[in-house]
Amino acid sequence: MNTIITGLQWGDEGKGKIVDYLTETADVVIRGQGGNNAGHTVITGGTKYVLHLLPSGIIWDSKINVIGNGVVVDPVGLVTEIERIEGQGISITPDKLLISDRAHVVLPCHKELDAAREAALGEQKIGTTKRGIGPTYADKINRCGLRMADLLNREFACAQITRRVAEANEVLAKFDLTLFDADQVIDEVYTAFERLRPHITNTIPVLHEAWKSGKTLLFEGAQGTLLDIDFGTYPFVTSSNTTAGGSCTGTGLPPTAIDAVVGVCKAYTTRVGSGPFPTGDEGLSDYLHGLGREFGATTGRPRGCGWLDTVLLRFACMVNGVTGLAVTNVDGLDAYETLQICTAYDIDGTLHTLPLADRSAWDRAVPVYESLPGWKCDTTACTSYEQLPERAKSYLARLAELCGAPIAFVGVGPDRIQTLVAPQA
Repeated sequence: MNTIITGLQWGDEGKGKIVDYLTETADVVIRGQGGNNAGHTVITGGTKYVLHLLPSGIIWDSKINVIGNGVVVDPVGLVTEIERIEGQGISITPDKLLISDRAHVVLPCHKELDAAREAALGEQKIGTTKRGIGPTYADKINRCGLRMADLLNREFACAQITRRVAEANEVLAKFDLTLFDADQVIDEVYTAFERLRPHITNTIPVLHEAWKSGKTLLFEGAQGTLLDIDFGTYPFVTSSNTTAGGSCTGTGLPPTAIDAVVGVCKAYTTRVGSGPFPTGDEGLSDYLHGLGREFGATTGRPRGCGWLDTVLLRFACMVNGVTGLAVTNVDGLDAYETLQICTAYDIDGTLHTLPLADRSAWDRAVPVYESLPGWKCDTTACTSYEQLPERAKSYLARLAELCGAPIAFVGVGPDRIQTLVAPQA
């Protein structure tokens, strides 16, 4: 069964954990969008692996991992990540990691352009991770980007990099930001590229051959639905399609190759960066931060935390075609006497069960809550769905009812073995 794993909130839902769990029965794990602004954490056997560009299947032996055409690749950052993960004892060979020759390249100057754009926005800043993702996607859409295949022709690529650096310096000079030397950028990019060269290939026929031969494909989404450039809380979004459809356009595999879509969400809601957050709750944030939880894998920034928002989850399940829900961090609510679930927004006296596109409506959205009793006991030792407290199962059942999708998996801790499989109806 070929499955897309997609985030249903603002990212950070625990997708890496679910991908890692499902990789045992997969042959190929594929990233189709985003860049190293994503941070997926996998914990197994007491070892923590933090991944940014590498698919989460890289931790496993004998699995093929693909960085698809829809991903924007920072060559320098990827080499650093490969070396770090290899330092943890993971072998990353050219037959284990494939990089699409159609993937666009993040240049060092793209990162500074990210910073310049944030500075220009002032109080309206997006909260970007400043990894150069937006400017690289902008170059892609403007048809002036550089792809991995272009680096194979050094003369052509050097001319393009020199041009792009000159254009970037014009912008950066206005904000008194670091200017770049084109020759230095070329040396930096090509040093990394030579390390990556054995991994770069036309991944599309490889993936189609795997599909046609009956291999099991697992698509790893980055970020989350509410950061999707079309369906998210625009303009506080990322620059790619983070929904299930992005897994097809970002890999070259058609929708007919997909059998299931697992939507991942936390048992509560978190978001990092700027933008609307109707169910944000300072008390819940302080509690979870006090436990040492909810700090970004990429930036270390504390995430804002809030109660479960099924207005957003209902919409996310709809646009992704979710066939099963993976609910993580259930154990984060173990200590609570009473839990809140947002079932609608009251906007100017009218109840809305789906989010509006009108950005000004977010400022007037008042969450309508339904209270459920908490289970007030430790769930981290549960090794099966049946062992969960009845009130926890009732909470999950209500979540599924409000979202219109069945529960497939439940996370009660960070380790691989703390993933429970829900019984199928």
